[in-house]
Amino acid sequence: EARRLLAANLLSVFAVALTAVVPAFFWEGFTVLGTHLAWLCVCSAGVGALRVVLHLVLNPNQSPKKSSCAHKISRFLKCCIYFFMSCVLFHVIIVLYGAPLIESVTETFLFAVLLSTFTTLQCLCMLGPNVQAWIRVFSKNGATSIWESSLQITTMCSILGAWFGAFPIPLDWDRPWQVWPISCSLGATFGYVAGLIIAPLWIHWNRKQLTYKSR
Repeated sequence: EARRLLAANLLSVFAVALTAVVPAFFWEGFTVLGTHLAWLCVCSAGVGALRVVLHLVLNPNQSPKKSSCAHKISRFLKCCIYFFMSCVLFHVIIVLYGAPLIESVTETFLFAVLLSTFTTLQCLCMLGPNVQAWIRVFSKNGATSIWESSLQITTMCSILGAWFGAFPIPLDWDRPWQVWPISCSLGATFGYVAGLIIAPLWIHWNRKQLTYKSR
C-alpha cells in the first residue's frame, strides 16, 4: 500500500509539472504567468482527471459489496453537486478573506476550482459524498489507512499554501506574479505538491507509531 501511495503521489506531481510544460507545445505564448487563467483550467482538468483515474485503478477503499448501476449514477451526480458546492464555498471564503467581490470574478472562481480540485475532489474520490466520513478523517486520529493520512496532509498543505501565497500581494514590489490570483494559486499548487511528497515520507518515518483502527 505504501508503494502504491508513493507511485500515485509521484504521478500527481508529474501531472502538475506537465500542465505547465505540455500546453506550450500546442498553444503559442502559453505560460503559467502570462496565460494564468488558461493554466488554471488546464491544471484543474489535468490533475482532476488523473486523480479520478488513479482512484478507479487503485481503488484504495474498495467495498466488497457490488453496487447497482443506479447507485453508481446517483453517487456520481452527488459528487458533481458536492464539487460545485465546494467551488462556490471556496469562492465565498476567498472573497471574505479580501478578494475582489465584483472585479476579477472569473479569476477568483477559477482559483476556487483549483483549490477544490486539490482538496474536495480527493475527498470525493476516496470517501464519496459522505460528510460524516469527511468529518471523521479530518478529526484527530480519524484516519483509518495511509491513504486517508495522505489525504489529510495534502489537503492541509494545499490550503496553507494558498494562504501563504496571499502574503506578497499587498506588497509594493510591482511584480507580475503579484497580480490576483497568481501568487495564491501558485502557493496552493506548491503546497499540494509538497503535501504529495511529504505524505509518503511522513508515513514511512512514523510507520511504527501508526495504528489504524477500522471504523
